[in-house]
Amino acid sequence: MTDHLTIVRHPLVQHKLSLMRDKDTPTVVFRQLLREISQLLAYEVTENLAMTTKTIQTPMCEMEAPVLDGRKMALVSILRAGNGLLDGILELVPSARVGFVGLYRDEKTLQPVQYYCKLPNELDERLVIAVDPMLATGNSSAAAIDLLKQAGAKDIRFLCLLAAPEGVARMKEAHPDVPIVTAALDDRLDEKGYIVPGLGDAGDRMFGTK
Repeated sequence: MTDHLTIVRHPLVQHKLSLMRDKDTPTVVFRQLLREISQLLAYEVTENLAMTTKTIQTPMCEMEAPVLDGRKMALVSILRAGNGLLDGILELVPSARVGFVGLYRDEKTLQPVQYYCKLPNELDERLVIAVDPMLATGNSSAAAIDLLKQAGAKDIRFLCLLAAPEGVARMKEAHPDVPIVTAALDDRLDEKGYIVPGLGDAGDRMFGTK
C-alpha cells in the first residue's frame, strides 16, 4: 500500500476476484460477483467519510448518534463497464448522486474518445468516487478525472477492480491527488493494452457481448 494506491487484500475480495478471472465463469455469475466485490471495495474507499452526530431516541434513552455529514457523495461511472461497480455501491449508499462519463478507447492509438458526460451539481462540495473495473493504460481514467475537475470536483477517489502498473503510473503522473483503491495490481499490459493476467474485457464479460 502507498498513499496513492491501496490494494484490498481481504480474503473475500481475492476469492471473488479469482472466480471472476476464470474464463469459464458465466456472464450471470460474473455480474453477480462484480456487484458483491464492489460493495467490499466500497467499504475501503469510503473509510474516511466525514461524520457528525444527531440526537436520536433509542428504545432505552436519548443519545448523540454518529451520522454522515455534508452533501451526499457523488458516484461517477465510466461507461460502460463502470456500471457494474456502480450498482453494488448504490445498494450501500442509495442516497448518492450519480454521474456518467462516456469514453471509449481508440484501438489504434489507445487514447480515450469522449462521447457522453452528465454529472451531478455542486461537485466541489461532495466526495466524488469514479468507478471503472479496469485501470489499464490509465488514459481513459485520467481523461475522466480531468472532466470531474473541470466540473469543480476537489475530493476525488478512483475505484477499480484491477490495475496495471502502467495505468497506476499514468494516473499518478496526471492526478497525484487522486487515491486509487483496487483489488489487485496485475503484471503488465499486452500489446493491445489489455491487463495481464487480467480477466479479459470487463464490459464484454458483464453484458455477454464480444
